[in-house]
Parts: sequence; structure tokens; C-alpha cells
Amino acid sequence: MSGDGGRAGGGRDRDAEGRARSARPRDGLGRPLPYGAEGVARQPEGVVRGPAETVREAQRLLDAGMPFHAHEVFEDAWKSGPEGERELWQGLAQLAVGLTHAARGNATGGARLLLRGAGRVAAYADGGGETYGVDVAGLVAWAGELAGRVAEPGGGPGAGPPEAAGEAPRLTGA
Repeated sequence: MSGDGGRAGGGRDRDAEGRARSARPRDGLGRPLPYGAEGVARQPEGVVRGPAETVREAQRLLDAGMPFHAHEVFEDAWKSGPEGERELWQGLAQLAVGLTHAARGNATGGARLLLRGAGRVAAYADGGGETYGVDVAGLVAWAGELAGRVAEPGGGPGAGPPEAAGEAPRLTGA
């Protein structure tokens, strides 16, 4: 990348393959910061992990208050995994992005994504597919509760966006 943050000639940032990709640093919730600001390291793209490693890494990021980064881990799983597991990984990614939006203060978008993700993972309840120890019922309940709370007029108890690390779900129920 060039010294202007990867913006050749002042245009869009590009990665090494020429795809549009912002070179701006990001905060823990994935929000862009000004060029030159200290940000949080991004998750590398296209990492192929086994299911257990995917769940472990995503949980570590969720616990650290970085649900946007956890979503990227789940995105890698849905892009590299078997077709039959795509809905599980996409649903988990949507749960992480829903928490991201809620923590950013986007209650409507956060609630919508939490419910959409819960609908996707719910299909894996009661033997609907391999879950790799993911607590599907617990995540569906967590998503419904958080979506209801953030969508509540006036913000509900403790008004204001939820704190990402404090609201992070336990993926395996353990």
C-alpha cells in the first residue's frame, strides 16, 4: 500500500489483490477510525479453521468485546465449510454482527440481526445438523432477550447501548 493509507491517487483503498478494502484502522467494534489512529488488529481473511477452533476463536473475541471480529471468524467458516453447515455459521455471524450493531447504538439493526441469526441457528436444534457443541437453544434465548431489550422504547433497563463484552453469549453454554 502507498503512504496515503492504501489510497492510490486518493481513490479507494485496495488490498494486495486489488479488491476494495478500507485501510483505515478500526476500533474493537469494527468502526473505522481516522487514518493514522491506533486501532485494533483485524482478523486475517480466508483462514480455514476446524469447527472447534472456529468456536474457540470466536468465543475469545466475543469475551474481549470484539463481536465484529468474531463475525469475521464465522464468515471464514461459512465460506470454507461444507454447504450443509452454511446456515449455522451464517447464523452465528449474524448474532455477532447483531451484538456489534447493538453495542454501536443501532438498536433497530442490532435487534433485527440478532433475530435473523437466531432463526438460522434454531434450524440446528433437535438434530437439525451438526452443531460442534454450540448451545443452539441458549443462543436463541440470548438473542431473543437481547433483541427485545435493545429494541425497547427508551432503551430499557440501564438505557444506552449494551457493552459488547458484558453481553457476549457463551457459544457452548459452558
